Amino acid sequence: MLKKILLGLVALGAIGFIALQLVPYGRAHTNPPVQAEPKWDSPKTRELAKRACFDCHSNETEWPWYSNIAPVSWLVQKDVDEGRETLNFSEWNKPQREARTAGRNVQQGKMPLAIYVALHPAANLSADEKQALINGLNASVSAR
Repeated sequence: MLKKILLGLVALGAIGFIALQLVPYGRAHTNPPVQAEPKWDSPKTRELAKRACFDCHSNETEWPWYSNIAPVSWLVQKDVDEGRETLNFSEWNKPQREARTAGRNVQQGKMPLAIYVALHPAANLSADEKQALINGLNASVSAR
């Protein structure tokens, strides 16, 4: 009896997982053309920003394999959509809601998101790299 119940639950879970894949949201992996970038204060700042910020805050997102599997794809798409909306290093010719607070958000540990760092070890900056990114973002943003 218990075996039948477990088998039924596994089957139901599999059917549910397959049904989730039919939801179209989360697989619109677009990378629009880069229009304009900030006047970076140094190539190092850009390199650090690329490692820690660009996947969500630019049009140069690298879409990992799991970004194609629901429901994780929904979370990734939402983070990229929101990230690009608030700060997009590839569309610097447009208003940027969070440009002035980018360095502060890194300093306060709000960015990059902990889940992002866990899945992208290259975004795990050392204390010196983090400070260099904060300083570089502040300098690059103030040149706007």
